[in-house]
Amino acid sequence: MTNLLNSLPEHLYHWRRRLAPVGVAVLAGMLAWHVLFGANGMLAYHQKKVDSRSLDTEIESLQRENQRLQKEIEGLKSDPKAIEREAREQLRYARPGEVIYTYPKSAEPVPPANATAENRR
Repeated sequence: MTNLLNSLPEHLYHWRRRLAPVGVAVLAGMLAWHVLFGANGMLAYHQKKVDSRSLDTEIESLQRENQRLQKEIEGLKSDPKAIEREAREQLRYARPGEVIYTYPKSAEPVPPANATAENRR
């Protein structure tokens, strides 16, 4: 029994030396997994970067559209020709003696119901 008690520290040291590298490897693996696939990992970072670029492009596009609309608003406030053009296009106003022709919205032609039967002949 005393021999077992004397050798117990040696056995514990032996097992600790064997388990320590395994434990470190498991922890390193878990850390690597978290760095790559975690909530703020590399894959999430890459996706957020792609989303950010897409949103930056959309912001630039909307800013250009906003500037164009601001110029149009300024023109409608001060330019009589722009006001007349909008009144003619939007409200279908005409000058005395003018005739305005409007065309119905073009709809794509619907093929006849027996079109497939005709193609088989």
